[in-house]
Amino acid sequence: MFDVAARQRKAKTMISVLEDYFGCSLNRFDLLNVGGSTGIIDHYLSSHFHQVIGIDIDENAISHAKREFKKENLIFEIGDAMKLRFADNTFDVVIFSQVYEHLPNSQTAINEIHRVLKPSGVCFFAANNRLMWNEPHYNLPLLSVIPRFVAHYYMRVAGRGNHYYEKHFTFWGLKKLVSPFTLIDYTKAIIASPGKYHADYMISSGCKAKLAAFMVNNFYWLFPGYIWILKKEDQ
Repeated sequence: MFDVAARQRKAKTMISVLEDYFGCSLNRFDLLNVGGSTGIIDHYLSSHFHQVIGIDIDENAISHAKREFKKENLIFEIGDAMKLRFADNTFDVVIFSQVYEHLPNSQTAINEIHRVLKPSGVCFFAANNRLMWNEPHYNLPLLSVIPRFVAHYYMRVAGRGNHYYEKHFTFWGLKKLVSPFTLIDYTKAIIASPGKYHADYMISSGCKAKLAAFMVNNFYWLFPGYIWILKKEDQ
């Protein structure tokens, strides 16, 4: 969460995807980053959006963000993704990146994001697939795949903790999770043209790139992660 270069790379990908989707500059849009943590991504995004609000339930992370990043169009707040304080139809864009698995009820958070988005507003949604070889939070193979009671024991044996809290969904579970929205998939486009979306850091060259392209085109449901634009339709 404190790796500036890594967080800025993610922010560049977000901007590239959103500019591609909207086909215009983003500087007239108001943005909410749900689970923004230490504020690095929010600070970068604030140079491209009209206003950026970053929320996180982690008080230490928000304190760090307020201390390190000060701009007129940038606000940091302690906030619960499952109970957003904002009025209906407030934001043009919401970022919800690699957050859903940490929440007790991710469906409640998705419904809240849908509520605070303006009609035709979008959510940048990045998520890992439960069916992935390596669980990135603990660097343990198949941790997210095995039954939860076994995962708790696995973590203790590996010395990585006593309880596996993260709740990853499969591809089909993710599709159900975001069903309030219209889904526009950017995963395949990013794999095909990583440079266009500043995603070279995600896609290695050579054999790994070819394998990623093969997997995303033939076994999409097994791909380790997805980047989607979720559109709130006009009501």
